[in-house]
Amino acid sequence: MITMGYFMKRLVYLFALAALPTSVHAQDSKEAEILTGIDARYDETASVARQIWEWAEVGYQEEKASGLLQQSLRAQGFKIEAGVAEIPTAFVAEYGNGGPVIAILAEFDALPGINQDAVATRSPIAGKDASHACGHNLFGAGSLEAAIAVKKWLEETGTPGTVRLYGTPAEEGGSGKVYMVRAGLFDDVDFALHWHADDENSAAARTTLANRSAKFRFKGVSAHAAGAPEKARSALDGVEAFNLMINMMREHVPQDSRIHYVITEGGTAPNVVPDFAEVFYYVRHPDPDGVDAIWKRLENAARGAALGTGTKVDWEVIHGNNPLLVNEPLAKMVDAKLRQIGGITYTPEEQKFAERIHASFDNPKLKLGSEAEIQPYDVTLGYGSTDVGDVSYATPTVGLSTATWVPGTSAHSWQSSAASGMSIGFKGTQVAAKTLTLAAIELYTNPELRAEAKAEFDKARGPNYKYKSLLGDRKPPLDYRK
Repeated sequence: MITMGYFMKRLVYLFALAALPTSVHAQDSKEAEILTGIDARYDETASVARQIWEWAEVGYQEEKASGLLQQSLRAQGFKIEAGVAEIPTAFVAEYGNGGPVIAILAEFDALPGINQDAVATRSPIAGKDASHACGHNLFGAGSLEAAIAVKKWLEETGTPGTVRLYGTPAEEGGSGKVYMVRAGLFDDVDFALHWHADDENSAAARTTLANRSAKFRFKGVSAHAAGAPEKARSALDGVEAFNLMINMMREHVPQDSRIHYVITEGGTAPNVVPDFAEVFYYVRHPDPDGVDAIWKRLENAARGAALGTGTKVDWEVIHGNNPLLVNEPLAKMVDAKLRQIGGITYTPEEQKFAERIHASFDNPKLKLGSEAEIQPYDVTLGYGSTDVGDVSYATPTVGLSTATWVPGTSAHSWQSSAASGMSIGFKGTQVAAKTLTLAAIELYTNPELRAEAKAEFDKARGPNYKYKSLLGDRKPPLDYRK
């Protein structure tokens, strides 16, 4: 029943609304129009996301995905600079002039060694050896849509400023953004925005672990394993001795450290002592100095393993990322924008898909239905790593995650790849595009927020800050996935 109290409250609201400046009304109206435009472009955004999902190109080989994003941006009036930072698939697309300059990051590389169709049961696609199990197809498509929406807003409102979409290849172990930071491509950027596929909607201020990786290559002497074993020196023995020492070392590193490895080359036949073997290592720690300290021990163990097995060893650093630098004024603003947009609602068909996926998990942390919710804001340590960390030391940076996957899904799983190729993933992408757009508009129109975020950034980096890359001065490893 509608009461007199309701009418009074409504009247007070309308008077308050009328008292707002005309510019505020116009701003709200224009924002609503821009968000409606994002909804109208859903099919185009979904098409881009699905096409990149189908291609599933791994790091530094994303020629089709990069080309598609550039083509879409060029059609919308963006100026494109391709092949930046000595990376053929990296690009910067720009619209506008003057400041503030706001960067929107876009990833598009796939993960090797995992493959899945966009269905709710385990179903690899024959002939494919990679997939978007981290949802970077969605990341690229959603950031593309946000950049287009922000461009339209700048154009239609006449607001001074520049929007850039940074096409950033090889996030998965290739550190594409680090080379772009190192090349000075973020030097004149005022703020950077990013997002990521996930199983929840959250703008929590979540930092990440610093990390570094390298391929350790052992060289020995081949011989017949039965006929002349005394003449051989096994490169695989070197790798195994090295791994044994690192596995013993795990007991004696700081608790928040992470060390992972995979043997990428171990020989081809048991009766031939291998003269070459390779192992690929990752080291993570919350602090870059912690990574350096563990890394020195890793290198010493490699030398010891080679000495003990009569082999030789060298190594190539493949990538290295600084931890994500949290900016709370920006994070709280994005949290508010995400709550304004809200989560997603499944259709009956999507609900059936989600129920089947959810049933494949053991003790999932999130329940079905949480895709419609926004998780509480907090400040936490995340145990992943990302090259966005290096961007966050170049300019104030903020991001969010959206429920593009069924609640309870882990990244780098067949379940995440499945959802990344269908409508559940595409809906979460829309939430991200809208939130990024509203965040950019807020930054263009709120000088107080800009000043507060800049002050927080300067404080967090500290006086006399000097950027240091964890991968040194090496060139981009364009062949690291070949």
